[in-house]
Amino acid sequence: MPHIDLPDGIPGIRSLFAFRPQTAAPLLALAEVLLRGESTLSRGERELIAAYVSAGNACAFCMRSHGAVADLYLDDSSLVEAVCTDLDSAPVGSKLKALLRIAGNVREGGGQVSSQDVDLARSHGASDLEIHDTVLIAAAFCMFNRYVDGLATWAPDDDASYEAMAVRLRDQGYR
Repeated sequence: MPHIDLPDGIPGIRSLFAFRPQTAAPLLALAEVLLRGESTLSRGERELIAAYVSAGNACAFCMRSHGAVADLYLDDSSLVEAVCTDLDSAPVGSKLKALLRIAGNVREGGGQVSSQDVDLARSHGASDLEIHDTVLIAAAFCMFNRYVDGLATWAPDDDASYEAMAVRLRDQGYR
């Protein structure tokens, strides 16, 4: 049961956006830029970073919704689970693994990102913009995860709900 009076039947962060539209607009704009804006990281890779951070924060709603979007973009329904279960053996490239490690360290605390982490990402071809955006996606999703779980929002249990959200986000974005 949510900690505040949220609209019935609207899951996760969407219920919080409906509750307070004034804060929704800038948060949605940030998500749009980070996850769908111009970048050398694909939309699928950026959604994967969001899902990975959300899984580490045990935020089921964000992990499942952004994992479903990543599945659509990456056309691989097992990749998100593989990355979230065991990054070392996951079938992703070395640059993305290095960026995901940075994201995981941001999740632990910003000071956990070391110059060695950044150097490793650079050695695998990550640009400063990709490193920047990875850190900002991870930091933003720590906030989103705490927002969703801190107010005990409702999250559906069925995969079909997340698949429908993923199609809507892929087709319409975060605005």
